[in-house]
Amino acid sequence: MNQDYLWIEVLKFNDQGLIPAIAQDAEDGTVLMMAWMNKESIQKTLQTKEVHYWSRSRSELWHKGATSGHIQKLKSLSYDCDADTILLKIEQIGNIACHTGARSCFFTEVKC
Repeated sequence: MNQDYLWIEVLKFNDQGLIPAIAQDAEDGTVLMMAWMNKESIQKTLQTKEVHYWSRSRSELWHKGATSGHIQKLKSLSYDCDADTILLKIEQIGNIACHTGARSCFFTEVKC
């Protein structure tokens, strides 16, 4: 593994080798989506500065926006105090992060 990526070994991946990743708009703080990453997708994201996830349904690396054009440009990456969740601050190209065509996947609000 590249010396620049040794910190990845600190992360706590699940039994499938995945870790949840939250994509947040770097400019206004809106939570746009949650997806899964593995070591390869994290490394690819850092190398290209465009976000790559792991598609559980297709069992393959997924370059966000590769087909839609709605790519996510990485601005920063951090992980939480338990090292079991990643936070990606991104620039969302096209202002659409959700596969439904919405800006954010979190558009269904529950009355409390």
